[in-house]
Amino acid sequence: MDDIRSVLSKFKVSNSKGGPHQKGVDPSISSIPDIFFDEVLLQYKLSRSEILVLMYLYRQVWSKPNLNSKFGIGPLHSFDRMAQELKLKNDELVSIIHALERHQLIQTVRVGQYFVRKFFTEEFDMKYGQSYDEFF
Repeated sequence: MDDIRSVLSKFKVSNSKGGPHQKGVDPSISSIPDIFFDEVLLQYKLSRSEILVLMYLYRQVWSKPNLNSKFGIGPLHSFDRMAQELKLKNDELVSIIHALERHQLIQTVRVGQYFVRKFFTEEFDMKYGQSYDEFF
């Protein structure tokens, strides 16, 4: 049986100081609270598509530059573009958004603009001190 060093030595590891790396191409990282994995996924039996749309909106609001992230609001500029990026049909996307609203994981502020809680539910927002500056 091989020891761990000999197994690992068979793999080429690249890093920012050397190795194969395309200039200007760095992986991005989106932060998602552990409560999503530990509690939300257990409490809410979400479909794969619902998780996909929720994570897309969560990333738009909390992980990418967004002037309104302090309030948990993010724009959705184009249903067509989002549906294309997520490989969904437009009507399927709309029904998924409605399902996420029924679970109260997101809320439509106005067409094309969504309120996405930082900690997914009002209970968790209160528990972890996210107040949205009296937005509601």
